[in-house]
Amino acid sequence: MKNIVFIAHRREADAKEQTLEEHLQGVAFYARKNASKLGFGNLGELLGLLHDFGKYSFTFQNYIKSATGMLNPDNDEYVNAQGLKGKIDHSTAGAQLLWKKLSGKNPEIRLFAKFLSLCLVSHHSGLIDILSPDGKPKFIQRISQPTEKTNFCEALSNCDDSIKVKIEQILSNPDLHYELISVLEGLVAPAGKTGNKIRIYKVGQLNRVLFSCLIDADRTDTCIFERSHSANVLCNINKPDWNILSNRLDQKLIEFEQNNNPAPVDRIRSMISNHCRDAAVRQRGIFTLTVPTGGGKTLASLRFALLHAKKHNLDRIIYVVPFTTIIDQNAELVRKILEPESEPYSSIVLEHHSNLTPDEESWRGKLLSENWGAPVIFTTSVQLLETLFSGGTQSVRRMHQLVNSLIIFDEIQTLPIRCIHMFNNSINFLVENCGASIVLCTATMPLLNKVEVGKGACDFSPSTEIMPDTKQLFDDLSRVEIFDMRRLNGYTDNEIAECAVVEMKNADSCLVIANTKKNAVQIYKCLKTKLTVEPVYHLSTDLCPAHRKAILTEITNNLRNKIKFSCVSTQLIEAGVDVDFGAVVRCLAGVDSIAQAAGRCNRHGVRNVGRVLIVNNNEENLAKLHDIQKGKEATERVLSDLKVDSLLQGKKLLAPDVMERYFSYYFFNRRNEMDYPIAVTSKNGIGRDDSVLNLLSDNLLTVREYCRVNNKMPEDVSMNHSFATAAKIFRSIDAPTRGIIVSYGKEGASTISDLCSVFEVEKQYTLLKKAQQFSVNLFPWKFDYLFKTGAINEVQPGSGIFFLNEQYYDNNFGVSTEPVTPLTLQCL
Repeated sequence: MKNIVFIAHRREADAKEQTLEEHLQGVAFYARKNASKLGFGNLGELLGLLHDFGKYSFTFQNYIKSATGMLNPDNDEYVNAQGLKGKIDHSTAGAQLLWKKLSGKNPEIRLFAKFLSLCLVSHHSGLIDILSPDGKPKFIQRISQPTEKTNFCEALSNCDDSIKVKIEQILSNPDLHYELISVLEGLVAPAGKTGNKIRIYKVGQLNRVLFSCLIDADRTDTCIFERSHSANVLCNINKPDWNILSNRLDQKLIEFEQNNNPAPVDRIRSMISNHCRDAAVRQRGIFTLTVPTGGGKTLASLRFALLHAKKHNLDRIIYVVPFTTIIDQNAELVRKILEPESEPYSSIVLEHHSNLTPDEESWRGKLLSENWGAPVIFTTSVQLLETLFSGGTQSVRRMHQLVNSLIIFDEIQTLPIRCIHMFNNSINFLVENCGASIVLCTATMPLLNKVEVGKGACDFSPSTEIMPDTKQLFDDLSRVEIFDMRRLNGYTDNEIAECAVVEMKNADSCLVIANTKKNAVQIYKCLKTKLTVEPVYHLSTDLCPAHRKAILTEITNNLRNKIKFSCVSTQLIEAGVDVDFGAVVRCLAGVDSIAQAAGRCNRHGVRNVGRVLIVNNNEENLAKLHDIQKGKEATERVLSDLKVDSLLQGKKLLAPDVMERYFSYYFFNRRNEMDYPIAVTSKNGIGRDDSVLNLLSDNLLTVREYCRVNNKMPEDVSMNHSFATAAKIFRSIDAPTRGIIVSYGKEGASTISDLCSVFEVEKQYTLLKKAQQFSVNLFPWKFDYLFKTGAINEVQPGSGIFFLNEQYYDNNFGVSTEPVTPLTLQCL
């Protein structure tokens, strides 16, 4: 028996074997390192030693040796590995060992036997349900499987002595019990501060963080073995010198002031930046940065972040934005400052786009983006929300990196309404239990601290707001006048175009923002018939990034050269796009959207005042755009209040107290949507009305069903979460999109052609990174329609990478469902 070598992996490149003992020790090392940030190093190491304990069975060893060619078909121990893939349980045995050792002790220790064992049984699937919505005790059923099925006894007998000894040492270590008690004390809030629902939610979040420590450790050790040359990438990611980085930013700010003749708006931006600098010495917590559009939030918040990270010795800064279009602009700006060509200290900034798959990144980018190991991360709110709530193991792997970090949420008003309570509870947990700091940035701060406390409200304090006088700041940065031009019967698309022509002739440039792509196209067509000399542009997400950038470059040049023109866009232009129109026509929407639209008008204060017109489009259909419709309704109430309410007399629409009134209406009308409700009629429902918040907290309806089925209460009330069910239902966006590559220009066409012919993996990584500039994300119905018509094809069979035939890409409107140009052969 001692001569048998138990293996965990076999490297395809050179047939080198990684013994199971080496793998368990490696994962234990990384899991201890990850969990030590929370003070739970022993727990992390224990999970690492036990996670693949079941691989000590002969059943698994015969499988892996057959799968990797170590056993030939003539050998008696050979098995059909293809048929057994994913079917051999090697994760339950370690959990059973832990359960047997701890579950018979006092209730507190038994609770954490469940806490740790859940991580072990879930490490390939994602966290499983403890109780499923139909009342079945899934965890107990899993942990109670016959040991013959889990190969527990065989694994225990075959386990290397070094692993057994280490497990026993940790289990008998008094520090382990101290860590368990620390976990309990950290999650039990002072009486009256939070309800039982929120405390139980935090137990689930901590379980997810510890699970993340294990998942990342497992993937890291496996990756280092599979690609030994990547060990330096993963093992030498040191904490950055925040002093060096903050000095680089300060130097850039000094150069900017010296090289420019500052306008009044620049002096205000400098003042905002200085307030962020001064506030950075505050204790960790939740902060708000309420600054009007065009106030320089990106660099000001970065200044706060670098100095706050230096003050509190934080591990990283994570910058979260709502759309990928903002990542390109902001990350490039920050990279130029923190990674100057003259300095050797590079690889500071990592972009992690929501539409990039691992295959579309360099190997280094893949490693870092999967676990957010870089010092400064730019990512999307979709990725962040999936890290907190989604299923599987890919996104949750990153969650432990939120510990001891500073997380900046830009344009926080775009947070999906149904995620508000879960988001609030999670950031409170990250601050109170994980040593993180949070900065919420926007010109239109939602009332996250004034929603229902029993379900989860943001824990703001008197020192939460960074700016000392937001009212005065909004007055100082007021650069536009807003005109309520609504009328009883509304405006047709053509009449909106007529308004835009008048505004363009008076102000040299006019931007029209529509609520739907269809209306944007129609208004554009109307403008084209009215303006035969002046350029007219169209922007939407149906255009690829390279196409949008080319249009924005033309727009910037026209503004600089004072060439008259107009542009029609969807809401995409409202988020972080640095353009400065003379006038804006905005179709009625939420006040927060109107504020963002106003931020594209007279942005740099070069005119005395810019004009923003609010019009009501009578041709738009918002039946499927619930958020926009609700925002419109709340805005109509506020516009009415401005005329009749004495408390708002003389106030401007974008004033902070008027914005607060808007959000009070918007949130009050949607208060029942904030816990991520699940309707009994929902396609992904559970057979009753419930909510994802409930499934991830006290789960009372599920507990009630358990009691009905089993005629008894569950053994404890603190851990009955339905993790897997909640993850299956959760979607950070309403309709997941699918990316395709389009033939925009010669470079887009050549990128597709090269992808069709290149087979070397490293070249594919480079090409796919380049292809992001020529990608468009389609909703499922549009992708399926174009695929069925033959307009979409794979670059190579089975690659899962798709391109759009050039016939279906319009130079004005982007992706089309009908042919718009003659067919040419690509790689069909």
